[in-house]
Amino acid sequence: MREAISKWQLAKAENPKQILPLIDTDKRGSENNDTQGATRLKVFIENEAGSFVKHLHDEKTLELKGTTQVSRAYPLPYGFILDTSAEDGDNVDCFVLTVRRLRSGEIVDCDPLALMEQIEDGEIDHKVLATMRSEEVKLDAKTKQILIKFASHVFDHVPGKRMQVGEFRDREAAIEYVLRCRDAAAIQ
Repeated sequence: MREAISKWQLAKAENPKQILPLIDTDKRGSENNDTQGATRLKVFIENEAGSFVKHLHDEKTLELKGTTQVSRAYPLPYGFILDTSAEDGDNVDCFVLTVRRLRSGEIVDCDPLALMEQIEDGEIDHKVLATMRSEEVKLDAKTKQILIKFASHVFDHVPGKRMQVGEFRDREAAIEYVLRCRDAAAIQ
């Protein structure tokens, strides 16, 4: 089923009650196993779609440390991939492209879909884009634009904050990134 988004909805993406239906979904079986295990992601949902609240968790114990406000509502559920360590020392960040309402504190099974290159204050801070195991999702141009707009403006309230979005890379690049970050976590 294709969920369409109007220009009005796009313009109102920062509305905290707006949950953006930006993706194509179809049901699929979950029989597709990856021998390396990289397609089996456990994602901790830190921030709900439509919320201006950024939850801050200890990424190892999952304990809530606090909350803060951001300048844009999260367009999709956002969190991090368990048992990984990215270049910034945190777990790998992850947007979950789904039509389901996911709540802060949930741990969900996902498959990698793509990699969104991002630089925050001169440091690599890439985002894996993932799908729920029970949904078939296509990353379209509208979803990319929403993510670019969000990443470019989510920290507008922080003086001097610099955010740059690079390319959207394919599923294989996301898998390679997750594997590299799992290896880094295993060494720590």
